[in-house]
Amino acid sequence: MNVLFLLFALTATPQAHLPEDVEAFVVERDACDHFRGESTEGDSPEQVERRAFVKESLEIYCSGTDRRLAALKRRYSGNAAAMSALGKYEPVIEGPRCGP
Repeated sequence: MNVLFLLFALTATPQAHLPEDVEAFVVERDACDHFRGESTEGDSPEQVERRAFVKESLEIYCSGTDRRLAALKRRYSGNAAAMSALGKYEPVIEGPRCGP
């Protein structure tokens, strides 16, 4: 699954209207979670290249998400739709578990 598919899936799914910053977070965090699940094993040239791509993608999509998620939850604590969308994410993913 690529990031474009994730973007399409998010926009194609009917949802309650979310604040723009929450929608942006959802797209980025879904991409982050996708790359967190990618296999990074192996030593062939293709696997080494893929591992570098996954590591770079994790840095792009995952960096700062713990802090952003907490801030969005504080900001939209009274918005049920936003809290529902944000509630599906693990609150702490950065650190040793984030990447290969």
